[in-house]
This record gives sequence, C-alpha cells and structure tokens, in this order.
Amino acid sequence: MNVLWLTASIFCLDQISKYAIKHFMDLYESIPVISDFFYLTFVLNPGIAFGLNIPGGFVIFKILHLLMTVGLIWYMWHERKSHILLRISLAMILAGALGNLADRLLYGEVVDFLHFMLGGYEWYIFNVADSAVTIGMAIFIYFTFIIEKKIKQDPIPTS
Repeated sequence: MNVLWLTASIFCLDQISKYAIKHFMDLYESIPVISDFFYLTFVLNPGIAFGLNIPGGFVIFKILHLLMTVGLIWYMWHERKSHILLRISLAMILAGALGNLADRLLYGEVVDFLHFMLGGYEWYIFNVADSAVTIGMAIFIYFTFIIEKKIKQDPIPTS
C-alpha cells in the first residue's frame, strides 16, 4: 500500500488551513470554538518548535529542516515495503515536515492557529503540520517499541 496519498492529503489540509487563517483572520486574533478550551488564534512562528530560536537563526534552521526532510524521504524509500504502521508514521511525519518547510521557504515563518487551554494552563499554539509530526512520531515510537519487538519475537513460520 502506497502511503504517499496520506502525505499529500495532510500536506494539502495543512496548507489550506494556513491559507484560510492568514486570509480570514487578523494576526493575533482569537476566535473561541469551545469557550475556555479551544480557540483559533492566528500567530506567526519565526522560530523552531514551540517558538524557540537557535543560534545562527533562520538560515541554519532552514538548511537543517531541508536536510532532515531529505533524510526522511530517503528513509521512507528504504522502508517502502515495511510494516504499514511504520510507513503511515513516516508519511505523517513527512507531511508535517513538508508543510512547515513550505511555510519557512515561502514566508520565512510558520502559521500557527490551534490553541488549547484548560483552566489557567495553555499549550503552545500549533498547526496541522505539527499535529501530523506529533501523531506520526507517537505511531513510530509505538511501532518501534511494541510492534517491531513482537515481530522479532514471533517471526512468521515459513513452512
């Protein structure tokens, strides 16, 4: 099963949602979806994850992001006949990486808008691409530590 359709679908959803936020909301505008829990809040993130910046800044991060994305594509090609969960996890991570890379290359910063809070606690504002990377990594870790271990312990009989 080819999982690149998943990568393309998530990438498109990410880019369409960011386009809509940029064109229909003002910067820093916040719209309650579920009051006191979930808001659409338009912010721009010039840094890396969680708005952090690194020494050398923008150029170094773009180069690292591009190199890691190329490495991920190579790894996906190498694992193209592996277990479906591994391929799905890599497809989701790639979609997120490409979504945020596109923002960085086109605009110099990433559009974030998903804003969750509970009581006095707020999570960092993020986007569809960030969600795809996070879920993809969770599936990858689950596959690596649970599924792959079971596969190695109980190989399929060949007779």
